[in-house]
Amino acid sequence: MRNRLIKAVILGLILSHSITVKAQSAEPQKKMEWFKNAKLGIFIHWGIYSVNGISESWSFFNNYINHENYMKQLNGFSASKYRPDQWVELIKESGAQYAVITSKHHDGVSLWNSKGEKAITIPDHSLAKKDVLSPFISNLKKSGLKTGLYFSLPDWSHPYYDINTRTKKRYEIKNEPKRWQSFIHYYQTQLNELSSRYKPDLLWFDGDWEHTSEEWKASQTLDILRQYNPDIIINSRLNNHGDYDTPEQGIPVIAPQNPYWELCYTMNDSWGYQPYDTHYKTPNMMVRTLADVISMGGNLLLDIGPKADGSLPEKQVEILKNLGRWVSKNKRAVYGTDRGIPFENYKGKSSFSEAKKSLFLYLEEAKSLTKIYGLATKPTSVKIVGNGQAVINSDYSDKKTLTLHFSKVKFDQDVTVVELTFDQPPVFVKDLKKEQYTLSELLAQKNVQSAAYDIAETLHRGENIFMNSGLTQDGLDMQLPKTPQSNPETQQWISTHAEALFETGKGLPDGHYSGMSTLSKDKQTLYLFVEGEPTGPIALKGIKNGIARIRIVGEGTLLNHEIYNKLYWSDRPGIIYIDIPKDRLDKNITVIAVLLDKPLELYREKIGAIENNL
Repeated sequence: MRNRLIKAVILGLILSHSITVKAQSAEPQKKMEWFKNAKLGIFIHWGIYSVNGISESWSFFNNYINHENYMKQLNGFSASKYRPDQWVELIKESGAQYAVITSKHHDGVSLWNSKGEKAITIPDHSLAKKDVLSPFISNLKKSGLKTGLYFSLPDWSHPYYDINTRTKKRYEIKNEPKRWQSFIHYYQTQLNELSSRYKPDLLWFDGDWEHTSEEWKASQTLDILRQYNPDIIINSRLNNHGDYDTPEQGIPVIAPQNPYWELCYTMNDSWGYQPYDTHYKTPNMMVRTLADVISMGGNLLLDIGPKADGSLPEKQVEILKNLGRWVSKNKRAVYGTDRGIPFENYKGKSSFSEAKKSLFLYLEEAKSLTKIYGLATKPTSVKIVGNGQAVINSDYSDKKTLTLHFSKVKFDQDVTVVELTFDQPPVFVKDLKKEQYTLSELLAQKNVQSAAYDIAETLHRGENIFMNSGLTQDGLDMQLPKTPQSNPETQQWISTHAEALFETGKGLPDGHYSGMSTLSKDKQTLYLFVEGEPTGPIALKGIKNGIARIRIVGEGTLLNHEIYNKLYWSDRPGIIYIDIPKDRLDKNITVIAVLLDKPLELYREKIGAIENNL
């Protein structure tokens, strides 16, 4: 009896502990709901660096300009055309659910009238002579959007901070611990001010790499913030004390493991306003980037850089308005969604609704068909989001492959969203085995586009059905197994694109290209299968190689490409965008050859915070 009693008590303690752990773990999940559902936020880098249009803080840290001349920009920061209500109106129009503004960057200049000891502020020290943070936050809160404040832990201008520039240090902490404690008191005083005045929903730290968690007194800082808002959300840049990951600039190739993450991303190559940085992504690229991030279950924090007078560059306004157009049309496929289905099931971007009863497909091209493999649950309906008139026909095979036909669809200028609805969350086949085709079967298909699609998909997964088939490398003098049912148009497509089909191997793994691909035998030429008519340049991520040239297979047209978000001091590759002239597209599937400088090398590492900016 005694043993039973002891066992019962122990079991009770275990259960009690389990319930307590669950209760505790439910709290973080609860507070993160709005963040996870938001999908789009706007980052605002505004400070004195916009006067000369130079790099925020880093320009003096790296000795491109001396500190004294950098700080003279205070005399030109006027905010004379600053209309915070118009900023907020535009942010809301973009579809964003929150905004994060630089309350203080590494240069130590505070946008509000901070009373911290020896603080440099816009109200006290700039031409503007006014608090520019408060009216923005006030308008933001009135609009119903969530409030985020960026705050730099380092303060390279403050006399109590140990570091001044890359080559100049004020003191060693171990030699002057009291001076360092004075800085800790200073920055925590500023956080007290920001918390008590603005009650932020989110605190976006930066610069934590310069010191350890103990040196920053990170735990103490978190306690201060939680006194004002127990549900405050912190990003990952307080020495691993944060609630979510913040990859920077590079769109992840593989979705981060953390269920909460946010890509902070510039429209051009700069955070703050720089008039001569005209390397803007197009509005089309930005919509597709948002769809990419949504498909991986994250948020996009898209940056704008206002001018010193408070006005916004036209290009940035154009991008925000087009984002707003697309988000407004596709709200169901944006807010409250979660990461989609694996690449082996669908060669494109996708997401699930919160209840998992809707599956969204993001089409970046106008095309006739697409396929979902291993779908064990047949959808109750298929429609185009935001277009009730569109007609989609579907075929569902006994191999659990769903083919969608889009012959009567008006496609969006950027991304068309297909919604598949189910009575219950759909089930996908485990240990998926794709449909196997013989070359004769593919040649006999009546629909050439479908045959080309199946050929591309088969090659992509590493099954080359053309081995010993009579296919030649140049497509001439082929001896393919013809039958009376063979479609001559399919044979012609094979002949034209033989180079990409002859002895090629398995294509790119998930994340690098939103479509099917294959690789030459020497692994130095990458072949991309382009379906339909892309709405903009096709994108390649995570390719470490240099590009020798890019051309259209079978007809030789050389194609231009442009690389975005490549940081010259980092080995992280940028995004390769390839333009394909519409008049050179194949009506079935176009094949692009990307000739590399050496055998293919892929970048699949985790993308984190930028800790260097030379």
